[in-house]
Amino acid sequence: MSTPKVYANYPIEVEVVKDKNYSFCTCGHSANQPWCDGAHKSVEDCEQKPLRITFEEDKKVWLCQCKQTNNAPFCDGSHKALGE
Repeated sequence: MSTPKVYANYPIEVEVVKDKNYSFCTCGHSANQPWCDGAHKSVEDCEQKPLRITFEEDKKVWLCQCKQTNNAPFCDGSHKALGE
């Protein structure tokens, strides 16, 4: 499987809304981070698909932008191993 592009070496805090459907970018190519804008469709050999997620309450969450997390869509600190 192809490796996702590192969009940024830090997480992003976002406010999410209860019961709203979100599409989290897993490929790193979206210009609308952390959300999918369909950019993966135009990247050759990109095998990542967006992660569809719905939250059970309104809240603030820290989402991964390095795309290396083992707990998508949430940041697990994997960006710290990337340097910078």
